[in-house]
Amino acid sequence: MTDLTTLLEVGGPVAALGGGAAYTRARHPGVYWSTVGLPISTVRLLGSYSSVMEACGLTVAPSRLRVLAVKATTRREVRPVPPRRGIIRPTSTGLRLRLRLVPGQEPADVAASAERLRHAWGVHAVYVTTVKPGVVELRLVGFDVLRRVRMPRKVASGLLKVPVALREDATPFVRDYRTVPHQLTLGATLSGKSMYLRHLVAGLAPQSVALVGIDCKRGVELSPFAARLSALATDPEQAAELLPALIQVMEDRYELVKARQGLAPGTPDEEITSDVWGLPEDERPVPIILFVDEVSELFLVATRKDEDRRDEMVTQLIRLAQLGRAVGIYLEVCGQRFGAELGKGATMLRAQLTGRVCHRVNDEASAKMALGDIAPEAVSAACAIAPERPGLAVAGDSSGGWSRIRTPYLSLGDAAEICRESAHMVPDLPALKPFRPDVPVRPVESAAPVVQPRPVTD
Repeated sequence: MTDLTTLLEVGGPVAALGGGAAYTRARHPGVYWSTVGLPISTVRLLGSYSSVMEACGLTVAPSRLRVLAVKATTRREVRPVPPRRGIIRPTSTGLRLRLRLVPGQEPADVAASAERLRHAWGVHAVYVTTVKPGVVELRLVGFDVLRRVRMPRKVASGLLKVPVALREDATPFVRDYRTVPHQLTLGATLSGKSMYLRHLVAGLAPQSVALVGIDCKRGVELSPFAARLSALATDPEQAAELLPALIQVMEDRYELVKARQGLAPGTPDEEITSDVWGLPEDERPVPIILFVDEVSELFLVATRKDEDRRDEMVTQLIRLAQLGRAVGIYLEVCGQRFGAELGKGATMLRAQLTGRVCHRVNDEASAKMALGDIAPEAVSAACAIAPERPGLAVAGDSSGGWSRIRTPYLSLGDAAEICRESAHMVPDLPALKPFRPDVPVRPVESAAPVVQPRPVTD
């Protein structure tokens, strides 16, 4: 009886602690990492740093001076020299530390050993970035941050910058239109493409920009945001009328920039500009972001007349992509399918779209069309996205870099409410007024009377 009591007194709390830790790790990985995973991984890193570096081949032979100094002062064995480790900085999702490479090493050597370092220190992933020549930063992620996305509290934001998703290394993915002016976003049904577009619209709504939409799904994607849209086309016929208006706006803005360039000979260099961002703030027109949903609908034709209209619209889209950035017009092209077989101009349009985001797609050809020309190794990562993880995507750009991202959940009602609250931010653009969507008036609910009326009787 005494042994049983002792077992219950000792084993009960241990079992409860272990069960609680397992539950916390499964349901609340961030809490588990901060309380259990962070101390364990830190101890592992500090205790095994030199041996792990040597096992990964990240050490070099010591210099002769070091060998002589060690032999003269101690009798210890002279061991290979690992990279010098900086201060370990814990974060809510992992660890960060910098390494100063020893002569003869390069960042690619550390990146090649990232998988070995992950297993040695018991973390979810290890990412290597170059800080400056000879210094790299290791970002250790303690758990899968894409399983339940929670955006960081502090995210750099500003005009035309929207934090729209979370990267797999726990850093925010910010859609910056000044850096990446045009983007192609692909995704099959229920892949999370609409959620990505919803975050973009909700993030841009409070900013001083004009939002224009072409939604060939009869407006089901963009109509809820009508209160914030400056123009909306819901079918190819309306798009064929809206695109020439945007072309005219673009040409008028180029005339404004050209007029600014016709300055007096003594004009200071800082007042000479080649785009709208060099104009004075009081003269600068508002940026325009054009959202094109289901872009393949603009390419599909059934008759000869439709083919002529298609060629004209595609030409106008290509012109906007080629010339729009300088005058503050940016494109966000979305669709389920995009390929060269759509017709003339598809590949040329894609070449102008610097940014690429590929959600789960139904065929490998779409993934190759989105990512094959900038990061061929990212195509297999896009094709491996499971249907059980909507919102997961592969993002890349023309620099060749790519990463996995996932968009947090945002309900359609919340996004529409943000647009309704920002309706006063719609700029005055006379050329787009004929295409302004009708905003339905929300019924006002009258308060119930405090005193119930009684019928009049004789």
